[in-house]
Amino acid sequence: MSDPWKDKLSEEEYRVTRQAGTERPYTGEYLDNKATGNYVCKCCGANLFASDAKFDSGCGWPSFFEQSEEANVVYRVDNSLGMKRTEIVCKNCDAHLGHVFDDGPKPTGQRYCVNSISLNFKGQED
Repeated sequence: MSDPWKDKLSEEEYRVTRQAGTERPYTGEYLDNKATGNYVCKCCGANLFASDAKFDSGCGWPSFFEQSEEANVVYRVDNSLGMKRTEIVCKNCDAHLGHVFDDGPKPTGQRYCVNSISLNFKGQED
């Protein structure tokens, strides 16, 4: 049976979003994006993060201190690579986004560390 995601995504997008891969740090399209708008799922378009929740964590991937009000990010235990982490995935299509850590800024203390390649950016229209 054919995988419809392989037809929709590039090889690298597929590796990250459908096979829980990671893009190289400091290479992502949205790492330094300062525009106002929303970050949505590359696969299904679900609203995931608002630009006003983005901050520079210095980790090499776009970071957010909270998810959008739509709560389209869900959590899973990830014990891969000999570490216990919390994976974040899109609630609507199960796309791997990255991981969340408890070392972010106030008010949440969370750092959603997200692969740029798992996102699209929808800028605020004037």
